[in-house]
Amino acid sequence: MNHFRKRSGELFCEEVPLARIAREVGTPTYVYSSATLRRHARVFQRAVRGLDFLACYAVKAAPNLALLALLREEGFGFDIVSGGELYRVLRAGAEPSKVVFSGVGKRRDELAAALKAGILQFNCESEEELEQLAGVARGMRRTAPVAIRVNPEVDVRTHPYIATALSTSKFGIPANRARAAYRLAAQLPDLRVVGVACHIGSQISEVKPFVEAAKKVRTLALRLRRDGHDIRHVDVGGGLGVPYGEGPEPPAPHVYGRALAEALRGVEAKVLFEPGRLLVANAAVLLTRVLLQKRGAGTRKFAVVDAAMNDLLRPALYDAHHEVEAVAPRRGPAEVVDLVGPVCESTDVLARARKLPKLREGDLVVLRTAGAYGMSMSSQYNARPRAAEVLVEGDRFRVVRQRETYADLVRGETT
Repeated sequence: MNHFRKRSGELFCEEVPLARIAREVGTPTYVYSSATLRRHARVFQRAVRGLDFLACYAVKAAPNLALLALLREEGFGFDIVSGGELYRVLRAGAEPSKVVFSGVGKRRDELAAALKAGILQFNCESEEELEQLAGVARGMRRTAPVAIRVNPEVDVRTHPYIATALSTSKFGIPANRARAAYRLAAQLPDLRVVGVACHIGSQISEVKPFVEAAKKVRTLALRLRRDGHDIRHVDVGGGLGVPYGEGPEPPAPHVYGRALAEALRGVEAKVLFEPGRLLVANAAVLLTRVLLQKRGAGTRKFAVVDAAMNDLLRPALYDAHHEVEAVAPRRGPAEVVDLVGPVCESTDVLARARKLPKLREGDLVVLRTAGAYGMSMSSQYNARPRAAEVLVEGDRFRVVRQRETYADLVRGETT
């Protein structure tokens, strides 16, 4: 469910017409609904309430400070993968004791900053990282709380770019090396083993892979306790999919929560979740304006808009699908067009072969379900300033990230 709805044919975000935002802020602009984000946050927490849990929002999905502050208000911790994300969550008022530092490669200065902040745990992904972290902790005369990310080798049948649990993945350590890795961690006096972690991928449309992974992690956690390790946390990651308008419908969060509670029965540990896309994807649209219509070969037609792959990379990177919708009502027959941007790449196609009302210069359209990995993956490619971000709250909105200027493009450069 989301709070983007048509009224008399015109698209609104909550109580604000999107045409007003385009008029006052310009395009392209990411528009977030606070009501949708809060609803998704509460639905997820209700779904997993059968467990002793901490939900840590995956910051990489959408890292705007206003969104982080909203989720902090809703009781969320944070899953970070860089020193920059640590800086962001602390700026947003996060409690360090609710921050988990994941990622396959962490710089020593990033490890030091997280240690200084006093985060909940480091999810280490290799034996080498354990030794690096121990060295940093030794130099700071601190003890680092660690979990080891174990690769459960579960095939989740998602896009290969976002599958993380296969034996060929760069993430985690193989399950057959897990106990030895924990022995190594226990032997390093500057580390304190606190948990076990896994993450099997993203945009997963079935519960079965989550259950399979959770059962494997539960078995491992119990075995590690018998080996003498004090396993207090079990981190099962994130990855539950959202509907983008095509493909299988993902399970409802309460179905996921009930299945995980059963799979983890008796684990006697705080269960950490890392939802990201699930919370923010449907909470935002990318608002863009038509620049012109262009005829191609034969009957092919293009609608060129002022958003591009530098604003929304997912279609070019994953061949991802986003529903397209006109903001204002249009009369007349629909036509099939490719929605494309101005970037000089053949992959700059935001939506292929979509049936839309005949679009003209100046018309507004949105790409739906754009909140996750939209703005966070945007760039300045082709010297295009990055989009603005707007947060709507009822009948009001505020700009939570100013549109970049040409001066921003060269800030820090010299001739």
